[in-house]
Amino acid sequence: MANLFKDKEFWKTTVKLTTPVALQNLLTSSFSLVDTLFVSSLGTAALSAVGMAGQWVWLMTMLIVGFCSAATVFVSQFWGVKNINKIRRVSGISIIFVIVAALIFTCSALFAPQGVIRLFNSEEQVISAGSEYLVIVAFSYMPIALTNILAAVLRDVERVKLPMYASLATTVLNIFLDYCLIFGKFGFVKMGIKGAAVATVASAWLGLAVIVIVSFIERNVLVARLKEFFVFSKSELVFYLKKAAPVVLNESMWGLGTFVFNMIFGHMGYEYFSALTIVRSFENMAFVLFVGVCSASSVMIGKSIGQGNIKQGLKDSKRFSIIVPVLAVIISSLIIIFRNQLVSLFNTGGSISRVTVETAAVMMIIYACAFPFRMFPFLQIVSIFRSGGDTFTGAKFELLCLWALSVPATLAAVYIFKVPFLVAYAVMFVFEDIPKVIFCLKFYFSKKWIKPVTEEGKAGFKEYMKEIGEKSE
Repeated sequence: MANLFKDKEFWKTTVKLTTPVALQNLLTSSFSLVDTLFVSSLGTAALSAVGMAGQWVWLMTMLIVGFCSAATVFVSQFWGVKNINKIRRVSGISIIFVIVAALIFTCSALFAPQGVIRLFNSEEQVISAGSEYLVIVAFSYMPIALTNILAAVLRDVERVKLPMYASLATTVLNIFLDYCLIFGKFGFVKMGIKGAAVATVASAWLGLAVIVIVSFIERNVLVARLKEFFVFSKSELVFYLKKAAPVVLNESMWGLGTFVFNMIFGHMGYEYFSALTIVRSFENMAFVLFVGVCSASSVMIGKSIGQGNIKQGLKDSKRFSIIVPVLAVIISSLIIIFRNQLVSLFNTGGSISRVTVETAAVMMIIYACAFPFRMFPFLQIVSIFRSGGDTFTGAKFELLCLWALSVPATLAAVYIFKVPFLVAYAVMFVFEDIPKVIFCLKFYFSKKWIKPVTEEGKAGFKEYMKEIGEKSE
């Protein structure tokens, strides 16, 4: 076991790929955290309203992540054999789909903002504040969608610093504009909750501009004639959709499931939803390191399998399957130790209710206990299985555990057994994550997730299967 981690090149590559992605996600999460901190000063109702409005863009983002993950399946393996033409065509197909998704969510937010907020809560003060925020922040959806897909492609070709710089610019501008527009500083008009929305829109467009402008300056893989991205054959589109459909379905249905949980929790009281909004801000912060690690593992494993080096891909997958749970336990311990201090950051002015603060502190303990069980299948499904070429099985595990177990159990707990909010929150984790860990472990050891999409990968897999005395499918 010790020899598994003595490879200096492995650690060098892991740190090189993980650090910029983790920093980028730290900046993105800081963006959300700062918004939540500033808005919390406006009171519990305003915090709840922004949290509810944020669920709409979050659902869109999960759909976008599906297309980003689908692109990664191809791009990481094509990058292994340096097939730039196919990388661009896959990127072009993905860009078309994310634009369509962004337009749908933008129109829904602009023309039915009150309907969106009513999905979570029926109190007029929350609906009014949430609608004001939503009709402005909707104009950030398109740049958010495009930034996500372009950043995903850049990470897959090991150009990981540019997305980080874009996130840095976005976060800095958002913090500055939040302060100026919410509170009316430096000569700006005091706009309150509307100011938070304007700050989000402006900073989102800046992030996209940074990626596009710098890409043109350095002439990276994103810069080419339009037909290299958007002219593709029917067979290429069908092949893409065959691999992409399970991933997009997985991410969008998982996002919809979480959306349902938020609807359930929102109708249990806006003070509880405010507590959930606070905890979700820290969830994102706890998650950043693992996004970086999983992004690195996806590139490294996908690249090896695309090249036909199956043994190396398996060795790296084993390494990451040990690293991630260990890191998750460490992060969980820190969350539990510092939970009260973290939650108190949102109540420095005493504007948040006691129920919200106390509920958030207990939720932090529940989330910390569930965290390792959540991160391990995240690695397996999002990183290892998909980079290996299997996009279906992970989706099956995700949707089975979510929709057949966790959602029904939580609904029953709330509406049949009438359990308290914190019990319902714990039930959600228990019925989703523990079964998923068991399913993922069994499938990982079967090696059936290795399904190369390159000719070199397919040849290498056949040789590997001959070597171990098994037939390749």
